Amino acid sequence: MSPKHASTTLLTSLTRSSPSAALSSSVCSSCALRLRTRHASSTTHLRPIPPPTPFVPDVSTFLRLIGRSLSSHTDKISSWNDLFTSSSQQLKKRGLEPARSRRYLLRWREKFRHGDYGIGGDLKYVDEEGVAELRVCEVPQLPRANQSEGGLPATLKTMCHLSTTPGMQKVILNVPKGSHTYVLEEGQSTADLKKPKGFKLVDNAKIVGSYVQPVKGSGGSVATFRVTDGMWEDKLGMKVHGGERRRKEVLHKLRVEEGRKARR
Repeated sequence: MSPKHASTTLLTSLTRSSPSAALSSSVCSSCALRLRTRHASSTTHLRPIPPPTPFVPDVSTFLRLIGRSLSSHTDKISSWNDLFTSSSQQLKKRGLEPARSRRYLLRWREKFRHGDYGIGGDLKYVDEEGVAELRVCEVPQLPRANQSEGGLPATLKTMCHLSTTPGMQKVILNVPKGSHTYVLEEGQSTADLKKPKGFKLVDNAKIVGSYVQPVKGSGGSVATFRVTDGMWEDKLGMKVHGGERRRKEVLHKLRVEEGRKARR
């Protein structure tokens, strides 16, 4: 390739702009953001629809969990597929207001689509009333990636706890209601067992976590967990002294008022 041709090719590649670059150069940033959001909303129906889970079996339960009084709009969403395919404009036409509620719903919808659940979202055994049972079960020592301090494989390491059988360990498991232990499914091994997200084992015997209700007489080793309104809700912040923008003004007025009272 001649130097002249190479310089011409380099100049052409530098001056040629991509569609996104052309859009950014000709449209203001706020307008470009709206266009991208509109494009994402228009292609929502092409994205995969996640299946309902035992803990979130329908639209009503999903809206109850995420809170912000969205359960009052259950009648505006006809089905599970409708929940994951409706655009913001479609929800607006059905009367789902204000706009921040729609944004909040769409954000939680995307989190659920990617398997990012709140507490209890990964529970498998849940009854028709939305109640799950948790139980401390003793299982063979689960394998670990690292070795123990003694140099032996971590799979041979036992929990140094008086209430644990050597070679065993205690874990929190979601079991069918009324079951006294966890039965492995076909093809499942103890290495596949995982503690449900959001719960913690304290003193190797007690189940601790938000919304956990210990079963009477179990000493905390058996507990129930029930679907509750607002369980996954992202709480709104509270404005203090008028919020960030008006804080100086409000504090000044308060100081002036305190000075007036002091002079009386």
